[in-house]
Amino acid sequence: MIEVAKRLQNVEEYYFSKKLREVALLKSQGKPIINLGIGSPDLEPPFKASMLLQDSLVEEKAHQYQSYQGLLELRTAISNFYKNHYQVNLSPQTEVLPLLGSKEGIMHISMAFLNKGDKVLIPNPGYPTYASVTQLLEAKPVYYDLKEENNWEPDFVALERLNLKRVKIMWINYPHMPTGANATNKFYDKVIAFGKRHNILIVNDNPYSFILNDKPISILRYKDAKDVCLELNSLSKTFNMAGWRVGMLMGNYDFVDAVLRVKSNMDSGMFYGIQKGAIEALKCSEMWFKSLNSVYQKRRELVWKLAKGLNCTYDEHVSGLFVWAKLPAHLKSEEFTDLVLKEHSIFITPGTVFGSNGEGYVRFSLCASEEIIEEAVARV
Repeated sequence: MIEVAKRLQNVEEYYFSKKLREVALLKSQGKPIINLGIGSPDLEPPFKASMLLQDSLVEEKAHQYQSYQGLLELRTAISNFYKNHYQVNLSPQTEVLPLLGSKEGIMHISMAFLNKGDKVLIPNPGYPTYASVTQLLEAKPVYYDLKEENNWEPDFVALERLNLKRVKIMWINYPHMPTGANATNKFYDKVIAFGKRHNILIVNDNPYSFILNDKPISILRYKDAKDVCLELNSLSKTFNMAGWRVGMLMGNYDFVDAVLRVKSNMDSGMFYGIQKGAIEALKCSEMWFKSLNSVYQKRRELVWKLAKGLNCTYDEHVSGLFVWAKLPAHLKSEEFTDLVLKEHSIFITPGTVFGSNGEGYVRFSLCASEEIIEEAVARV
């Protein structure tokens, strides 16, 4: 029998990949499932972006291989977007790299900087892909705690007590997924200083900064950030373009170039039409963000009502595409979500998907219409 690679021994199939099969099976059996589990935007992308994609299909070279670095026009649009919305200056020639989604960036950054046996600081709770990619590369995840009582920020005193030998990368993610917590200015200063002190690459994963948040922040605006930081971003949530797979990586030339050396051996560039559409999306005015957030605000208020109906509590002063809710004492996350799925045909995500510190919490997605969320409220 042909054995799979040892690197797969500690890596399971992605939770949502498995769970959505279960949900699909229940639907096929006639169950009226309401899916509030995943953050896949259901709203339309900017109209002009879609039109540019269509119009580009007849352009010369539109269907040929594209540059590994993406169109200069796209890199310039990303640079302008960062200057206008984050007050960060970036060279489109050397400090910006378009990606086939930011999930690709997590893998390529890790491949560029990790050797077997290196260590990676990973938030608990946090995005599961940070850990799975680390394990696929035979590096070692070192989880650091995020707790509600500390506003879901790391305890730097506790971090300093860890054995930081061979730690190469630290993943951070604010506005935080799954909790929606926003980091303070003091946090960014601390984490940059921590990275410099221990020669650790700090990677900020920043796809939620415009969702229900009127003060988007990039770590790259802070002093000395480019010495030790990279930032990932994406058009998936901000512009409802998750299926387009458009992400971007920003940072100093040496870091970005190292990732390009990996990426250029892994793909053959982004489809031309998608790049043209992305360029147009990045030009959207402030009215786009206000309109988008007005929809999410109404949905979030309904999800709060749903959470109350399930005897959960939540923080109203957070951002992002989800509601992170605390269960009544002594209830287990997975048991609770399985019960809600069985009794009410509503799929929500157990907090334990994101780490052990997610026990006692659940996550609701805002990626469903008001009518669907109202139906969920009625069921409970």
